[in-house]
Amino acid sequence: MKALILAAGFGSRLMPLTQHNPKCMVEYQGRKILDYEITALREAGISKIAVVGGYLFEVLSTYLQSNFAIKDIYYNPSFNTSNMVKTLFCAREWIESCIKEKEDLIVSYADIVYFKESVCKLQSANAPLSVVIDKQWRRLWEQRFSNPLEDAETLKIVNGKIVELGKKAFSYEEIEGQYIGLFKFSYGFLPEVLSFYDTLDRKATYEGKDFDNMYMTSFLQALIDNFHNAEPVEIYGNWCEIDFKSDLEIKI
Repeated sequence: MKALILAAGFGSRLMPLTQHNPKCMVEYQGRKILDYEITALREAGISKIAVVGGYLFEVLSTYLQSNFAIKDIYYNPSFNTSNMVKTLFCAREWIESCIKEKEDLIVSYADIVYFKESVCKLQSANAPLSVVIDKQWRRLWEQRFSNPLEDAETLKIVNGKIVELGKKAFSYEEIEGQYIGLFKFSYGFLPEVLSFYDTLDRKATYEGKDFDNMYMTSFLQALIDNFHNAEPVEIYGNWCEIDFKSDLEIKI
């Protein structure tokens, strides 16, 4: 199994902490966010880890090589004018290597703190597309927002399959868990993922965004609508998203 961390972002809401460091290198509880992720993956037995950078790429690259001996580092040259899906496919070579070597691929956002236990649950999932969801998300969101519904997104499950995620939620009943930014493609499904991405209309808009700025949730939703093969991997807390300076005060 391999992993890919998407770490191209700037993190403007964390300024000035991101003035000289990429968002993933901001410290949470004494350790960089990226440290938590790489540690969790390696403790779960995943040694083949690649990272896609963008903002302050040289800083990130030097840190990864010096501290973790990670050499599979890709670059999103349009990091400041594109979004997560674009960043994902900047590592197409890594994705294609998973197909060739018959290894599943875990994809991780770079602004989330999680631990070995969540990775192990994701590893053991057998769906073509397995998505980690937090069933106790509301406990975390109530610490982050005065009204959790202002930021929370929908996640709906029917007959054990995810049918919707990432849309604006208007009631708690629409949220059966919260997508955290950690998921897995089976190596058998990856050729279809690549083919599907290649056939998308570059001139269309996706959830109001142009192609290069498509949200990851929009891309996952499109896969869900076409293949109907996404299954939830349930966790119960023990993670955190770092998007605001106030998130750094939350203790998991």
